[in-house]
Amino acid sequence: MDLFDFNNNEEKAKPLAERMRANSLDEFIGQKHIVAEGSLLRRAIATDRLGSCIFWGPPGCGKTTLANIIALRTNGEFIKLNAVNAGVADVKKAVDKARDNLKLFNKRTYLLLDECHRFSKTQSDSLLPAIEQGTIIFIGSTTENPYASMTPAIVSRCRVFEFKHLTDEDIVGALNAAIKNRHKGLGKQNVTATKEAIAHIARMAGGDLRSAYNALELAALTTAPNSEGRIEITLTDAEQSIQRRALSYNEDSYYDFLSAFCKSLRGSDANAALYYAMRLIEGGCDPMLLARRLVVHSAEDVGMADPRALQIATSAMYALEKIGYPEAMIPLSEAIIYVCEAEKSNSVVNAMYAAKADARNCPDDNVPPYLKDNSFGSSEDKKNSAAYKYPHNYGGYVEQQYLPDSLKDKVYYTPSENGYEREVTKIRERKGKKS
Repeated sequence: MDLFDFNNNEEKAKPLAERMRANSLDEFIGQKHIVAEGSLLRRAIATDRLGSCIFWGPPGCGKTTLANIIALRTNGEFIKLNAVNAGVADVKKAVDKARDNLKLFNKRTYLLLDECHRFSKTQSDSLLPAIEQGTIIFIGSTTENPYASMTPAIVSRCRVFEFKHLTDEDIVGALNAAIKNRHKGLGKQNVTATKEAIAHIARMAGGDLRSAYNALELAALTTAPNSEGRIEITLTDAEQSIQRRALSYNEDSYYDFLSAFCKSLRGSDANAALYYAMRLIEGGCDPMLLARRLVVHSAEDVGMADPRALQIATSAMYALEKIGYPEAMIPLSEAIIYVCEAEKSNSVVNAMYAAKADARNCPDDNVPPYLKDNSFGSSEDKKNSAAYKYPHNYGGYVEQQYLPDSLKDKVYYTPSENGYEREVTKIRERKGKKS
């Protein structure tokens, strides 16, 4: 056995998802809003002028793949670290190498950091000067919102690209290509799959191409060849490989049931909402999808009429995540009933949209002087700060202007006469608060 045999065996041992990873932008699947012809990111990659950036999105949507494509296209050095096990010493070593590459060879260095949201402040601080000075081109990859989970100083120096879940069509195309590909896929194994099997894997993968590849590979490896030596993957094989039963309704019915569930919540019909929820779940729908919708409706349709609805819906979603199906169906059913029976108000949604419209269409950044952070201000700033009326000195509420001058008379939130919002109106009246 020679060196080429060892290399070939190593390639064969890789999972299908790794073997099928795209090596060029033309092979890259999905994310057209980021990598379409003429897009900023595609132009930057093509000209090898990409600046520091963060790829943020759900698992299996192509973040690491795109970073690897950049590595293949660039003429610079490419260093890959994982924030889970990389320490400050690893970062300093990468920065030193990048500095040498720049000084000695005029070569740029890219640092790909997987799970970058796991970086501590100390680790981030050790990397910050190198990003700021251009010594390193930073490419972070994360499933968490970087604006909430990462050091602001790092995020402010990067362009954030948000990746989306892949569509079912994207995944179906990728799976069919994997079956046919003789070099990297399953083409040499004489594998076929029914249209229903591929569609089921794609749908149940939930936009995660890695999960879909893994399910397809598992089905191919565990299905015995027929008398003609062909491995035929059926819907039953697909169900077992991805551990989800096929939906017992067509796609149109699925969206109809989901719409009926949402409208039953809004319409306060607990019987109908429970039925549609169970119909969806028994048909193969992920209960977590319904839990997420329930949380949204608890704020959208119940809102301030009964603020406890959001707490109960969120608790049910947490129970589903931590306990799992089927036990968590009990708290989920309780939350469905509570949201249905609660009094309804959409005043929160109306207030949100009204404020959003003004923030977009007539922004005013002139914050009243006495509301500004004047901790390190001039004497004039401190004088303005002294004009601020501390509400607790006035019994908890005092009339003063909070909005900028151009919006000072705007009213976004108006309580309804339903549920707890009746109390909100009474509280406002006791304060002498203007509506």
